[in-house]
Amino acid sequence: MPAPRLVAFDLDDTLAPSKSPIDPRIGDLLIALAERVEVAIISGGQLQQFQTQVVERLPQTDAATRARFHLMPTCGTQYYRLRDEGVETVYAHALTDDEKTRALTAVEEEARRLGLWAAETWGDILEDRGSQITFSALGQTAPLAAKVAWDPTGEKKNALRDAVAARIPDLEVRSGGSTSVDITHRGIDKAYGMRQLAEVTGIPLDDMLFVGDRLDEHGNDYPVLAMGVACQAVDGWEDTAAFLDQLIPTLPTR
Repeated sequence: MPAPRLVAFDLDDTLAPSKSPIDPRIGDLLIALAERVEVAIISGGQLQQFQTQVVERLPQTDAATRARFHLMPTCGTQYYRLRDEGVETVYAHALTDDEKTRALTAVEEEARRLGLWAAETWGDILEDRGSQITFSALGQTAPLAAKVAWDPTGEKKNALRDAVAARIPDLEVRSGGSTSVDITHRGIDKAYGMRQLAEVTGIPLDDMLFVGDRLDEHGNDYPVLAMGVACQAVDGWEDTAAFLDQLIPTLPTR
């Protein structure tokens, strides 16, 4: 493909270990990339995760470079830009109170029925992220090793996703991170986020590149691949850093 005008990234296990801050090397590379092209991050996480994992860890740079960052929490149902004065909201499409209640009830009841409601967890299992309800089987702050070991094949998450989807057919239920299931309005996934980026920035999807660790058929990055956007599969932040080391020198400077 020709040089991309926008590069979008998944967050957990692509730019950083799950729920962890980015390594300084990734921070330097993201700034170097933003000096050349637009940079987007699309994840099922909430804005606070973006801030603590990425924004607060970025090296100092000029306003023009910061303005090239696009933050899309909860798979693009929220959209923010970086400004000198802080994070600016472009839009946020929240679930209604009724939709939240039905989603929370369905996911808890089905998790308990399937034996997936853990007795001991690290933090809350259920989280209201405004535009997304998230179930995290081991809690929001579970250690990475425990999360990786919980469902290595994805069988548990997929079973829960299917059971919950049957209960709330008017909402979208997706397998999220290593231990999570996300619930949003229908039609919301990372492909939705990419389409929103194209609309707001005016950059065609053909001029975008997406980098993610879950591009397999059941992964939460797969919708981007399925819509025809050029994708780069990675396995952890170190793999992403190695890819950016090769990509950045090929991109024209502004």
